[in-house]
Amino acid sequence: MPTSVPSPTPPPLRPGLRRARSLAGALAGALTVLLVVPAVAAAGTTPPGPPAPAPPVSGENLGPDRLPRCTAVVAAMAPRAKLAQRLMVGVDAADPATTAETVRATQVGGVFVGGNATELLTGQALREVQAMSRIPLTVAADDEGGRVQRIDDLDGELPSARAMAAQLTPQQVRERGLERGREQLARGITMNLAPVVDLGGRPANTVIGDRSFGVDADAVTSYAAAFAEGQRDAGVFTVLKHFPGHGHADGDSHRGRVTTPPLAELRDADLRPYADLLGPGGPLADGRTGVLVGHLDVPGLTADLPSSLDPAVYQLLRTDYGFDGLVLTDDLGAMKAITGTFELPEAVEHALAAGADMALWSSGGRVTPVLDRLVQALDAGRLDPATNDAAVTRVLKAKQTCS
Repeated sequence: MPTSVPSPTPPPLRPGLRRARSLAGALAGALTVLLVVPAVAAAGTTPPGPPAPAPPVSGENLGPDRLPRCTAVVAAMAPRAKLAQRLMVGVDAADPATTAETVRATQVGGVFVGGNATELLTGQALREVQAMSRIPLTVAADDEGGRVQRIDDLDGELPSARAMAAQLTPQQVRERGLERGREQLARGITMNLAPVVDLGGRPANTVIGDRSFGVDADAVTSYAAAFAEGQRDAGVFTVLKHFPGHGHADGDSHRGRVTTPPLAELRDADLRPYADLLGPGGPLADGRTGVLVGHLDVPGLTADLPSSLDPAVYQLLRTDYGFDGLVLTDDLGAMKAITGTFELPEAVEHALAAGADMALWSSGGRVTPVLDRLVQALDAGRLDPATNDAAVTRVLKAKQTCS
């Protein structure tokens, strides 16, 4: 069992919260100056007496959790800054300096830490990266356990989902999720692209295989909820994947286009964890868990595009399953289900226009051409401004930077 690493003081997310609250105070102070100074300037002379006392700061610009209101924060952002918040770009964990420069130059909303290098996850290197971001940065990893984990060289192995379901109770899995979440947060990871809620049953080394908690929808739901709740208790934002269900697809979307069973069959099984966990009243339906959309062809749902680029898929999630939280794409830059047809800037535009809040690519770089294309799309009306603002709001709420 891996040994927990004590959380740094303060943990990586909290400076962002303090910056948000400081920003709110600064805005209130600036408003006070604007209320007083114009009267003096308009007179053109020294006022006959001391200026009127400034009105008290009432906190009306803050939400009930004392964070700035997202409506005001998003309205104050430039269009390019809004679009940048909707990007999650892969970075080289062996190169903290380049990662920091990427964040400074582009102000992307998130970075994705892949591979086995650990330099970015040691020595509080991610604090230096966070310092480059004007808005707190999401730092994501896919630390599922088994074949897919990121901090095992630092904090020990985490069993695969299949192994956990076979050997542990849901309560024990929750405890493992909590322990791992504390380790992740201590390293600077704020979002885990896990747990997998695909239904498995195929050989362990297939694309989903032992990454799934099992073949039964109820068991998968129970174990996925336990792992996510433990992670969330530690302060890590969790993400269920791969919507609408990769477990019974006929291939590996890393290698090309794949097809799932028809939508009616997915509703009966593969989609049930999303309905039970994220639907109204679900245990994870409180804004601290997101959804990652896979690159899948679904008979009865998708048309000519993979699910990550098809508006019908996002409408299914939002309307049929009532989910209003953060939605990300699977990797748009290194999976042939996408790269076999689309260049990265085109794929990102398609995904955001379809309904994704954030577009993810693990292959790194290329932020400027992507942003340039998105600005053009917004100017040309291919991206809707109101929908864009709503997506940015979900991104900022997931970071707990506004209310």
